[in-house]
Amino acid sequence: MAHRAEPPDGGWGWVVVLSAFFQSALVFGVLRSFGVFFVEFVAAFEEPAARVSWIASIGIAVQQFGSELLLLGPESCDPRPPEGRGDAGTVKEMGEGRGRCWRKTPEIFSQNPSSSPGPVGSALSTKFGPRPVVMAGGILAASGMLLASFATSLTHLYLSIGLLSGSGWALTFTPTLACLSRYFSRRRSLATGLALMGVGLSSFAFAPLFQWLLSHYAWRGALLLVSALSLHLVACGALLRPLSLAEDPIVGGPGAQLASLLHHGPFLRYTVALTLINTGYFIPYVHLVPHLRDLDWDPLPAAFLLSVAAISDLVGRLASGWLGDAVPGPVARLLMLWTTLTGVILALYPVAQAPTALMALTVAYGFTSGALTPVAFSVLPELVGTGKIYCGLGLLQMVESIGGLLGAPLSGYLRDMTGNYTASFVVAGAFLLAGSGVLITLPHFFCFSAPTSKPQDLVTEALDTKVPLPKEGLGED
Repeated sequence: MAHRAEPPDGGWGWVVVLSAFFQSALVFGVLRSFGVFFVEFVAAFEEPAARVSWIASIGIAVQQFGSELLLLGPESCDPRPPEGRGDAGTVKEMGEGRGRCWRKTPEIFSQNPSSSPGPVGSALSTKFGPRPVVMAGGILAASGMLLASFATSLTHLYLSIGLLSGSGWALTFTPTLACLSRYFSRRRSLATGLALMGVGLSSFAFAPLFQWLLSHYAWRGALLLVSALSLHLVACGALLRPLSLAEDPIVGGPGAQLASLLHHGPFLRYTVALTLINTGYFIPYVHLVPHLRDLDWDPLPAAFLLSVAAISDLVGRLASGWLGDAVPGPVARLLMLWTTLTGVILALYPVAQAPTALMALTVAYGFTSGALTPVAFSVLPELVGTGKIYCGLGLLQMVESIGGLLGAPLSGYLRDMTGNYTASFVVAGAFLLAGSGVLITLPHFFCFSAPTSKPQDLVTEALDTKVPLPKEGLGED
């Protein structure tokens, strides 16, 4: 594999962007539009809303929790000899079937987006690379939907859609974003924004498409076709081409990074904030259509309202990405703004009864919920630096998956207890407002003169990271 001194900011990277675009569509577009199946599952299995809600919640939680395992791996391979890298650690040469390759011990490792500390990343990302991992994820995601079409109980759906398809989703999108980040430096925000546009566009298309499939083929036939659609993730994975950079910063090992993050107060508070936000964030995508059906809306217009939210979400992502670069000061202030507005909008849903009011709230929700997504990823480097960004992102997603797991079932439980979705939307909004309150405690939140983190400063911080190493076989620094 050829080594580059710096990311090319283009070239094959744009093909990786295209792959990420379709993967975001086929993963999060399906997740966001799955609410149209909710009513069908309630009727088919004669189960309460709380139990049916676990299907999407398990899928979301497995996707987020599994992403952490992909971002973490105990060792990495580097074709450069140790004397050419300046590594301060023990290295071992590995030549079996892999050319001349030096493996670092677990104490230090290359800052590669697909190889950071943890139990699974070594066997998947480091050993096989992102291409086969993503292709395998596409097969798992499609297989889960295929098996779900033969389900005879909710337990079958928990295992097929929640566990199997969720595992496939975890194997696809996160390694692709990691691969994409290797290709871009100055244009990284633009490339990431273009990749995430697939979420909004697919949500616009999939909600009415799934409703149409349900009306013509019932839920079993619709799931078969969704399975076929998910197989396109395999083709997306085939487009990935790993890129090795000549100067990968050296950061601390698994224990050092984990200990550092667990003692990092701002990071822990930010993790709590995003977990609270995540608890209420997905409620409209699961329960908005059933809420509209309770208001005597027809199925297709109800599904179309999700499509309206998706288009507004797309505009919000683009606007927020531009504002994040243009507005001075910590990005956390923008995140708090969008989160607060989203929480207020969710709490107002039970008040709106007229179609015009519901349409206006849905447009506003789509914009603000879409706007908070890109800035949520931008806050983390300001807190921990790029040297710990992948370990931090993995740990963050693992913890916030708890919110994704519990949010929809709690909302369904409140619906079963009260007979409507009033309490469900109010509580969802309260979770986001609570998350906004935690964001206020982040460093420099009220300091308008505080400079934002610069990439070169963060790289220097990563390079300066000191990690305790065994004395045997090591010289002095």
